Amino acid sequence: MRRGAITRESVLKAVAEHDEAGREAFLSKYGFGEARSYVLVHKGREYDSKAIAGVAHKWDQRRALAADEFSGGKDHAAAWLKRLGFQIRAVKNPDWARDEVILACDLVMGNGWKGLDVQDRRVIELSALLQLLPLHADADRNDKFRNPNGVARKTFDIATRHPDYRGKPTNGGALDVEVLHEFLARPGEMTEVARLLRQGISTGELQDLAQADDEELDDDFSAPEGRLLLRRHRARERNKGLRKKKIASVLRKGGSLACEACNFDFEEVYGERGAGYVECHHVVPLHKAGEGTTKLSDLALICANCHRMIHRRAPWPTPAELGSAITHRRQSRLSGTTVGKQPGEAAASSDMQEGQR
Repeated sequence: MRRGAITRESVLKAVAEHDEAGREAFLSKYGFGEARSYVLVHKGREYDSKAIAGVAHKWDQRRALAADEFSGGKDHAAAWLKRLGFQIRAVKNPDWARDEVILACDLVMGNGWKGLDVQDRRVIELSALLQLLPLHADADRNDKFRNPNGVARKTFDIATRHPDYRGKPTNGGALDVEVLHEFLARPGEMTEVARLLRQGISTGELQDLAQADDEELDDDFSAPEGRLLLRRHRARERNKGLRKKKIASVLRKGGSLACEACNFDFEEVYGERGAGYVECHHVVPLHKAGEGTTKLSDLALICANCHRMIHRRAPWPTPAELGSAITHRRQSRLSGTTVGKQPGEAAASSDMQEGQR
């Protein structure tokens, strides 16, 4: 049986059966529960998307899919129905992303670390701004997505986690606390991050960035400022014209294309296949560099491994700082000492890294 091999006609037949039997009887007959993530919207009515998609298989593949044979989310039911042209709507809104929490926290800080009322003009303005952020797909948003009520509630989630607050905190998450403490530790820097986010959304610059970049970023690939400014940072690094100019500048001065952090040289190791290859890294994060013109001195030539290690976790080390850490680790290994790990673990990790080079 081919999961997802259904037609628009079979989906409409499942919808018709649902309407005739009634929701409760339809779900009970086929062993489905109520939708928890997505619903199918058809002619103004909402249907449990997983149940409809599963039953649609009955007409195309002789039997309905059982509930435990597939998921109701974006990987299965919701994706199949959307592919057939049906409207899909999220049951619950997505969790707040770091960029969104930064903007909310900046609002709370500007209000003396107090939550804001739902009718406050600043709450209404932030609600409108958050709805423009290209962080969540339309199918993942319901009609209450980041409305003033939700924004006002988030400001209290943040305010009641402030160290000076003496009452009972509201139901905020770990990300609220994390961003709050970053604002307390680095208020000027984080305020600039919020300003850049607002500016980028207002001008449309951040909205135009390709979201495909996120597919390459796992949970360890992070930036101090959040996802949208990381996309902009990555776009700068991928500017082919700047990379070529940086390489030409280095070669013109008699330098080599060795990594500025670990000295790895692609041509030296891979021969002709590696000739002329090196990655380009924008050294200064956007919250420090702003939106000005990129200079060649802002760029560093580094190998793929070091590039990944720099971006892996915020705050980012510079290539020079990463290079110092590499040298220190190698010296510690040669002297028989360890840095942050047990002797056997440190040696194994270092040997593995050497093997990758």
